[in-house]
Amino acid sequence: MIASNWENFLKNLGEWRGSFTKISPDGEILDSTPSILNLEAFDNHQAVLFRLRRFDSSDYDTPPTQDYQQEYRSIGRHNIFFSTGAFAKGTLQLAPFTEFGAEYGFVDNDRRSRLVQLYDKQGNFISLTLIREFRSSTDAYERPQLTVEQLIGNWEGKAYTSYSDMSSSEVCSTSLEIQEIGNGYLEQKLSLPSQVITSTAKISGNKLIFEKEREIRQILLLPDGTSSNVPLQLQLRKPFFVEAGWLVRENERQRLIRTYNEKGEWVSSTHVIEYKTN
Repeated sequence: MIASNWENFLKNLGEWRGSFTKISPDGEILDSTPSILNLEAFDNHQAVLFRLRRFDSSDYDTPPTQDYQQEYRSIGRHNIFFSTGAFAKGTLQLAPFTEFGAEYGFVDNDRRSRLVQLYDKQGNFISLTLIREFRSSTDAYERPQLTVEQLIGNWEGKAYTSYSDMSSSEVCSTSLEIQEIGNGYLEQKLSLPSQVITSTAKISGNKLIFEKEREIRQILLLPDGTSSNVPLQLQLRKPFFVEAGWLVRENERQRLIRTYNEKGEWVSSTHVIEYKTN
């Protein structure tokens, strides 16, 4: 039996201590705010109390500078939760002169990693927020910053896709081959059941820069094994996708993808779980 969106949401329950870190479009760490997030079920798991506190310093005993609470009894259709508790949500429709954003969350035992990507009203990629969370009273630890070397190799996995029109979700096998091809470039070959997509990126510090048909796409390699994969400029009447990744372990990586069609409509969310084979 397939778990419901609500049941998958409940896999995020607990008290999570962490931080909200602002990051520039170039991957520069700007500032961090300590936080405590509580997700507590009540009413026989039919409701969840969300409480987020932010602090001036890492001394959680001081009064919070922000204390926000909200009660949930349902999940909006724009927010898809997957079997691990991972989720992806964001803007439903790209429209002229409106801001655009996406948020992703990964869950692994006593760790959560979340990422928020934001665009301005002109469609320019302007900021990231990385949220690193650790279940209270555990010895969960942070992963090192993601490196190109960790990505190179062959990755085999499965992609779980849910659709905005509520049609049946799908599962397909994926194969991703990443290799250095010299002169500061790498090649990425993604094999799906219906197609093979090959792309080339320039390695520039903590950035991988893909250029194709005047579109520039950037993967930022971030702290805690995370990554952000976005077009630097959103274009109307052109399909696109935005993505976040998390290297959960040296040989396991998860990715969350939101796909939009040429009308700017959100079409699907996909959770990829892939393992390094060599």
